[in-house]
Amino acid sequence: MSYRILVVDDEKKVITMLQNFLQREGYQVSCALDGTAAIQKSRQQPDLILLDINMPQMDGIEVCKSIREFVSCPIIFLTARDSDEDKVESFSAGGDDYIVKPFSLTELGARIKAHLRRERRNKDIQRKIFGDITIDYSSREIFVRGEALFFNKKDFDIIQLLSLNRGQVFERAKIYDRVWGIDGEGDDTVIMEHIRRIRLTFAKAGIESCIETIWGVGYKWVG
Repeated sequence: MSYRILVVDDEKKVITMLQNFLQREGYQVSCALDGTAAIQKSRQQPDLILLDINMPQMDGIEVCKSIREFVSCPIIFLTARDSDEDKVESFSAGGDDYIVKPFSLTELGARIKAHLRRERRNKDIQRKIFGDITIDYSSREIFVRGEALFFNKKDFDIIQLLSLNRGQVFERAKIYDRVWGIDGEGDDTVIMEHIRRIRLTFAKAGIESCIETIWGVGYKWVG
């Protein structure tokens, strides 16, 4: 299978370097030089997106927030910005990984393969029903009484982790490690924001989420 990767960067030299490298690795590559083009090309549903932050008009953070409305694939930020605040903001916007420029192409290639393997494993899991909630792990869809709900990639990953381990309590740090992976460079406090959004989405559908807070410990799935 030839995976499709979208590369977004306003520097043509970076685009050319990444395109040449990824094509040598056997990937299909499309490119965008600005946020508007990135949003348009994201609608073609690539398997992974490499996204710069510093771009004119619309930066990578805003692009990530916008495309998370319809894209669930892994998003890896490639940027010269390396502050903790930038990293937390990027993960909160829906990013999956964060690599600071200049970077090693060997490391980038390894991280891309790791994210794509994780996506493939996730799609191999089937479907589970929890009362009025149906989770299709292969298509990464969630339904309440037959009506589809939208969850961004990280929200779904958290639901998947908890629901496949029903009754097991996960600390925030453990959820972060399992969902973001050992290369995650953000802060596990973002878990609270994801849980809040998950609960709000279920509440709008007229149902409580199956995620229970175990105060001072973490969260568990009780459906």
